[in-house]
Amino acid sequence: MDIAALIGTFLGITFILLGQALEGGNIGQLLQITAAFIVVGGTAGAVFLSFPIEDFKTAAHCIYMVYFGKAPNLETLIAEIVGYAQKARKEGVIVLEKEAKNASHPLLTLGLEAVADGADPTLVKDMMETQLAQLQEKIGAGAKVLESAGGYSPTLGIIGAVLGLIQVMQNLSDPSKLGAGIAVAFVATIYGLVVANLVTIPYSTRAKRKYARIFTSMELMIEGILSIQAGESPALIERKLECYLVDKKEKKEAKA
Repeated sequence: MDIAALIGTFLGITFILLGQALEGGNIGQLLQITAAFIVVGGTAGAVFLSFPIEDFKTAAHCIYMVYFGKAPNLETLIAEIVGYAQKARKEGVIVLEKEAKNASHPLLTLGLEAVADGADPTLVKDMMETQLAQLQEKIGAGAKVLESAGGYSPTLGIIGAVLGLIQVMQNLSDPSKLGAGIAVAFVATIYGLVVANLVTIPYSTRAKRKYARIFTSMELMIEGILSIQAGESPALIERKLECYLVDKKEKKEAKA
């Protein structure tokens, strides 16, 4: 589990509730089912209207990645590719067909099999880059779902506030009904802002950050496979791929 994401969620919720308590309020004052229906239901409706169901599945996976996704170990990946390069140099590229079955990533499997089959380097590059581009497009669409929800929810909060104020205005002659309308008005605004700024937008940002690392690892795979196909020495391939490691600190973290 991603401890930083868990801490961020905990801090956001805790300090909002703490601030409410310091003002003399309580959690019950923030629990308004009417406001929740307007903001959460309205936001869900707007997002469902905007995107196909496939994008929602990807968005759900992005949320999963926020807490449970693991960044690829680039140094381990480099070592794996260098190992393939050493075997290809000793035994010929045909050995890569057997090695492909145990590759750590489907993209590596695709590249190794293509090289073993003697495919043209341009074709190998195009096939692997297409796989990368498709994943980037898919994740981008899922992140856009979350970003859009973050854009819609404050507006739905304002709609909830207006609806609450309408009820207030219609019941000015009955003071006993004014409190409920005012509560819906203000709580709906809070819900809209919290959903946007503590849930959907941070989830989108965090998911894109994590997938950026995955995309980098896939770019590394493409570079490694093409280098193997070009017949470059394992030592040169290793030096080339180590450029994907930002600094020495990252290399140490990769080994941990």
